[in-house]
Amino acid sequence: MKVRSVNVGGPRTVLWRGENVRTSIFKSPVAGRVRVGQTNLEGDQQSDRAVHGGTEKAVYAYPAEHYDWWRKELPDAEFPWGVFGENLTIEGLLEGKVHIGDRIRAGTAEFVVTQPRTPCFKLAIRFGRPDIVKRFHLSGRSGFYLSVAKEGDVAAGDSIQVLSKDPGGVTVAEVFGRYPLEID
Repeated sequence: MKVRSVNVGGPRTVLWRGENVRTSIFKSPVAGRVRVGQTNLEGDQQSDRAVHGGTEKAVYAYPAEHYDWWRKELPDAEFPWGVFGENLTIEGLLEGKVHIGDRIRAGTAEFVVTQPRTPCFKLAIRFGRPDIVKRFHLSGRSGFYLSVAKEGDVAAGDSIQVLSKDPGGVTVAEVFGRYPLEID
């Protein structure tokens, strides 16, 4: 299990359906070690703190294994690391095996899995296609949010260790499967 890419981005205003929308969905890979704080990674910002970010959604992790599936599903789209708005593109931790409450270490930072990601219309902005939110939900490939249990730093190539598993916890996939499909 390892970190494939560390991705950050800041707010920008884009035109969507005739209106200006502020979003931070555009994340790009960065080189070197990145500081992990209580509410985000250094160099990363969330545009709408009412629904993104905060201590329970400080870092978004998305499995690299899903990228091949998406390349087949949407062969005309480009899929650089970070395209789903994730901060950490990871390998080896999938939603069906990760439990809410599991504690993991990447680099010198420690995290707790808090919830699956449910995308809003800003994922459609990133892909330039309104149907991606529904496709994302139906795919079951949600990724998951992490709170920061111990600040530190992380870089691409760092190994990921599971420090503890919540023995009574439900998996990220089980929780995500219970979310209703809501399309903005």
